[in-house]
Amino acid sequence: MLAIRRRLVTNLLPIVQTRAHKMEENKTDGIFSYADSLLSLELPGGGKLKESEVTTLCYEFLTAGVSTVVSSLQWAMANLVKYPDVQAKLFKEIERVTQKNGGVINEEDLKKMPYLKAVILETLRRQPTIHTLLPHRVSEDISLEGYTIPKNTYVSFMLVSMGLDGKVWQDPLEFKPERFMGGESGTREIKMIPFGAGRRVCPGMGLGMFHLEYMVAHLIKEFEWKVVAGDEVDMAESMEMDIDYVMKKPLQACIVPRK
Repeated sequence: MLAIRRRLVTNLLPIVQTRAHKMEENKTDGIFSYADSLLSLELPGGGKLKESEVTTLCYEFLTAGVSTVVSSLQWAMANLVKYPDVQAKLFKEIERVTQKNGGVINEEDLKKMPYLKAVILETLRRQPTIHTLLPHRVSEDISLEGYTIPKNTYVSFMLVSMGLDGKVWQDPLEFKPERFMGGESGTREIKMIPFGAGRRVCPGMGLGMFHLEYMVAHLIKEFEWKVVAGDEVDMAESMEMDIDYVMKKPLQACIVPRK
């Protein structure tokens, strides 16, 4: 962690300092950036953020949703390689929606692809990249399902356990996007929370889902993804970097152009 911090400071701190000097000299070329907003922020009670704090916040802004989206994308494609029938069904949906505009996938087209969204949601249920949410602290004594949770107790939510709960999901170990096409997934109950829920829900949820749907749609539209001969898809997971769970054995696939 110390090595990561040193690399972060080496790469970003000079950029923040340069921006601070430009603000002092009023040479920002009429652009007001995220770093500018942090450097000009007045803290409650007076004072400003330190340059090291601004550097950390800029790093979070740039990378908070990157590793999790990349991991989820690889898990989604691994499932589509492992289950060619699901891939074929998804490709038919993409073809049907895009045939009117020459095969181009626009943002609005994604809303017309429910099976695509179901594939992403089933991936997030079956292989959530983060297994536990950030802990929350109870502000007062509370009773929940017969359990007493005292004030100031830290509570963690096990996302992976929720997604694999046999009392909630039928055949929880199976990859079945159809469960999100209505019925089992439900609309009134919270059965999985890969982005959290309530006031502390991930602010990047919409962007993360858009990135996953957009990239998966293009990868399936342009290529057929097949298992490499003699190399079956290994769905074992590992937490080696950061906080997200990745494929222990990175996906290897035989990619064939559709056209």
